[in-house]
Amino acid sequence: MSQLTTLQLSDDCTAILFAIGVEATEQSLRAGLPLTEPELADLTAIRHPAQRLEWLGCRVAIQQLIQTQGVLYAGLWKDEFGKPHPIGLDWHISLSHTSGWASAVLHRSKPVGVDIEPIRDQFRRVVPRVLSEAEIAHAAGMPQRLAVYWCAKEALYKLYGKRQLTFREHLMVEPFSDEDEQLTGHVVLPQSHAQPGHASVTIRCFRTGPGLLAVAY
Repeated sequence: MSQLTTLQLSDDCTAILFAIGVEATEQSLRAGLPLTEPELADLTAIRHPAQRLEWLGCRVAIQQLIQTQGVLYAGLWKDEFGKPHPIGLDWHISLSHTSGWASAVLHRSKPVGVDIEPIRDQFRRVVPRVLSEAEIAHAAGMPQRLAVYWCAKEALYKLYGKRQLTFREHLMVEPFSDEDEQLTGHVVLPQSHAQPGHASVTIRCFRTGPGLLAVAY
């Protein structure tokens, strides 16, 4: 059975985790869900049935978040970098999905990023291109820590919402204890960037859903 779980991160920031039940269909997820012409084109381009459900699940989740604020949901538009925005609102959102799960986060005043991930052995293979030397040493090859780093950095990348950043050089996560739910991340913009600089970001990391859910804000 499909289930929506709400996580209140702050007064301005709320996330939803959507467990897409086996009984879910495109028809049931699209019922009452406004989709723009560009969104319909994006959906048409997705061929895998399960991924189509996950894509729709993300929009069901963000619709729920926006409507609980007492505002009518009118669909999403994408900027030049592909980052989604709610039509007619200056709030910030982010979406993520994986097998059988979808998530969305809404922040009323500043950029936000979300990622959900299962804990997989394949994270070991991407370590050299994703983690700094210090992060590799801290992770010590432990699947749980590698997953936290990956999930947190994906959330940071979505928060920034542009290109020209690498996970290894420009997105950093400070060392953490295995039981920590709140982490500190850093977005380090390169000198070649139009506005080079550095920003510290709060990352909340929950052991839930498919494995992990991280929100950067």
